[in-house]
Amino acid sequence: MAVPPKFAGHKLLFAPPPSTTPSVPNTTHTLEFYADYCCPFSAKMFRTLTTAVFPLVRANPAWAPQLAVVFRQHVQPWHPSSTLMHEAALAVLRLAPDRFWAFSGALFEEQNSFFDVSVVYEARNQTYRRLAKVAAKAGVDEEQVYNLLEVGDKPAQDGSLNIGNEVTNDLKVIIKMNRLVGVHVSPTVVFDGVVQDTSSGWTVDQWKEWLTKNVV
Repeated sequence: MAVPPKFAGHKLLFAPPPSTTPSVPNTTHTLEFYADYCCPFSAKMFRTLTTAVFPLVRANPAWAPQLAVVFRQHVQPWHPSSTLMHEAALAVLRLAPDRFWAFSGALFEEQNSFFDVSVVYEARNQTYRRLAKVAAKAGVDEEQVYNLLEVGDKPAQDGSLNIGNEVTNDLKVIIKMNRLVGVHVSPTVVFDGVVQDTSSGWTVDQWKEWLTKNVV
């Protein structure tokens, strides 16, 4: 599935892709990582990928130019905070796309503070404020992030009350994209358009074996 230009920060490249010829355009393998910020298993796989697997890819001249990774934000609605966490990521993506992966790492590290018990007595805008502070730790302006997330307390000009915030439409886009491919479980890995039998419990050696088999 394509990556819209406004979501370019979702895509991670490890090296410039091989040059193309007029008759045979270059294509790389694509690993799509469907993850929910409120899911402990997504956090576990993210840490393994970013701290151990991706460095292996960068260091391997046979893999680095042949693989692209796409972070697919996958809201899991039975976690009420999930929507808010993904909205914060979309705000970061708009303001500082080069900080998206850093913010994702910071948010996964603090995900416990956004679980059900942690937010049960917290107003929505209070949660947004804390999410904006996480963005600040990743080098993104806290106030700019919060301004995109805050929900006002006045009806819209047409009297509607479901007014959303400045990233609501972007959230709708990623929800539509994920529904089109029917992904349910988080995390899910899709490689070149096919769902893979991977696990958040995989070791680095298991990922290395998988990469050796598939990135050819």
